[in-house]
Amino acid sequence: MRSEVEVVLIAAGTATVTGLVGLGAIAWLSKRSPRAAAITAPLVPVIAVAAALVVSGRAMFISPRDLTLLAWIVAAAFPLAIVFGVIAARRLDEQTRVAAAAAAELEASREVERRRREMASWISHDLRTPLAGMRAMAEALEDGVAPDPARYHRQILQEVDRLSGMVDDLLALSRLQSGELALALERVDVADVVSDTIATTDPLAVAHGIILTGRAEGGLMVTVDGREISRALMNLVTNAITYTPVDGAVTVTATRDADEVVVRVCDTCGGIAAADMVRLFEPGWRGSAARTHQAGEGAGIGLAVVQSIVDAHGGRVSVRNAGDGCCFEVRLAAAPDLI
Repeated sequence: MRSEVEVVLIAAGTATVTGLVGLGAIAWLSKRSPRAAAITAPLVPVIAVAAALVVSGRAMFISPRDLTLLAWIVAAAFPLAIVFGVIAARRLDEQTRVAAAAAAELEASREVERRRREMASWISHDLRTPLAGMRAMAEALEDGVAPDPARYHRQILQEVDRLSGMVDDLLALSRLQSGELALALERVDVADVVSDTIATTDPLAVAHGIILTGRAEGGLMVTVDGREISRALMNLVTNAITYTPVDGAVTVTATRDADEVVVRVCDTCGGIAAADMVRLFEPGWRGSAARTHQAGEGAGIGLAVVQSIVDAHGGRVSVRNAGDGCCFEVRLAAAPDLI
């Protein structure tokens, strides 16, 4: 008969070996499924105790009745261990989600800062260029050496108007992205918005040698802030005119699609590179080739303003290549018919 010391050593050795094997299994499982590892981890000590009882229980001078009682206690510990494991797994999931959210927020903050710096650099360039030209023309007028003073005055006024538009877009984008813009919602006929936009931008199209046309179905009503939606459509049309070559065409259409009103601005710009599509609506970004195409036309924030305005109205804006150009599409919820 083994001594009590031998029995204790056998029980301790069995529990230790079983526990080490269990820990190894948990370590292996944690690499594949941390949640499963968290659930099963509390079972390891229970199994280790059970193994020790099985190996040395009868040699520990324990009566069969007491041994049976211990077995029931160990068996009851199994579901408790699983419950603890499930609680631990849920806690682990929660911590993982919090950590992932924090990491995503940090990455988003870094991306916003990167884009802010990029936009500031581009806008600074776009502001300095016309200001330098205006200063040169003003000095020429002041010194009386301007060959055509009337033309210089017209150019200065044009540059002032363009700079004012850039500042307006910057202010609008700031208000939209900060949530400070209060929309004055009203029922608006989309045909009126299209007509007004065509009338306003047609002189720009003529100056660029672009054919600008527009048409809209009748009775297309939306509940929007008319001023902001007009700004969005104006930016889309101006953008299309800017990047369409001479003798090209820009077409604005408005149609009904189920419970949505769809406004499309299509041009013949030659299309947009797939790599540029994903960043097209980023503030300050104008594409890999845009810097050399009609340089100084804008600060690259017009499309960002469009997206912010459409998002604020619960709509969607997208772009795709179509034919020999591209097509921007704005979808807004149609206003319910009045009884």
